[in-house]
Amino acid sequence: MEATGVVLVADVGKSRCRVELRSGNELLGAADQHGFPGVHVDNGPTLAFDLLLETISQLPPGLPISTLTGIGAAVAGVEASAEKSRELATMLAQRFSVPAAVLSDATAAQLGAFQGAPGTTLIVGTGAVAFRFDESGVLHRADGWGPYLGDRGSGRWIGQQGLQAVLEAHDGGPATSLTAAAGALVESPDMLPGWLAATENPYRAMARFAPLVLHAAEAGDAVAHDIIGEACRILTRTVKLASGADNGSTPRVAMLGGVVGSDFFAALLRKSLASAGIEVVAPLGEGLDGAALAATRRGLIQERYIHRDGTNWPN
Repeated sequence: MEATGVVLVADVGKSRCRVELRSGNELLGAADQHGFPGVHVDNGPTLAFDLLLETISQLPPGLPISTLTGIGAAVAGVEASAEKSRELATMLAQRFSVPAAVLSDATAAQLGAFQGAPGTTLIVGTGAVAFRFDESGVLHRADGWGPYLGDRGSGRWIGQQGLQAVLEAHDGGPATSLTAAAGALVESPDMLPGWLAATENPYRAMARFAPLVLHAAEAGDAVAHDIIGEACRILTRTVKLASGADNGSTPRVAMLGGVVGSDFFAALLRKSLASAGIEVVAPLGEGLDGAALAATRRGLIQERYIHRDGTNWPN
C-alpha cells in the first residue's frame, strides 16, 4: 500500500546527514550537516535520532512538519544491526507519530535506482559495493567490505593507488604527473606517509586524491591510466559477482556514486561492463528517492531488508 502526503526522508551517512521534506515529487525543504559513526555502534540509535532531530531543526521555517504521513531514513550501519535499526525506527515513529522505515544506504540506492524493481546497483564513492535484489527479493552483494578488506576500485582505492605510484616514482619507478599533483599536499613525496597519518580520516583523504588520478589519466598519463583501467576491471568483476552474470544471465546495472560522476571514468567503466555482457541503465533515482519509496510503500520485494517500527500503515 502507498501513503500519500508529506514525507520526511533522510540519508544519514558517516560523512554527511541529509534531510528532505517532500510532498510527492515536490521538494519542500532540505538541510544537511555532518554524519555519524553508524547506527550499529554503542548508543547508535540515539546518536542517529539526535542527529536527525538537529538536522530537521535546520529545515527552513514554516514547513508542514506537523502533517507528516511517513519517514524513510537510509542510515549507515543498518546491515550490521537489525535490532538497533528497528529501535531507531521506533524512536522516529514515536517522536513524529507516523510510520517510520530505516534501511541501509545501499538498499536505499538500489530502491531509488530501480524504483522497487529487481536489478543491480553499483555504488562507487569512497567505498565500492554492488547490490542486487532478485525477483524473489533476495539480496546479492559483492564487496563493500571496507578499506581494510575490500572497496576495491573505489575512490579510496584509486586515490591510494595514485599516492603509491607517486612514492614508487620517488623510489625510481615509472615517472608520473601524479608527483606534481601530490605537490599540492606535501613538499616532497617522502612526506606523504606522515601527511596521511596526521589526517582525521585517511580513507577520505585518499579518496580526495582520486579526481587528480582521473584528471591525469584523461590527460594521457600512462601510470594513472593503468590505475583507472584496473579499477574498471575490478568493478566489472564486482558487478559480475553480484549480478549473476557468471551464471549466464544478461543483467542490468545502474551506476551511482561520486566517482562515476566523472564522464571520463563512467565511459571507461560502461565499456568494461559492456564487454562483460552487462547492460548499463540510467538510474531512476538515488538513495533519498529509495528512502521515500520505503516511507510510502509496503510490500516491496526488498521488504525483508527494511526495518519498520510496527505501526499500522494507513489505508
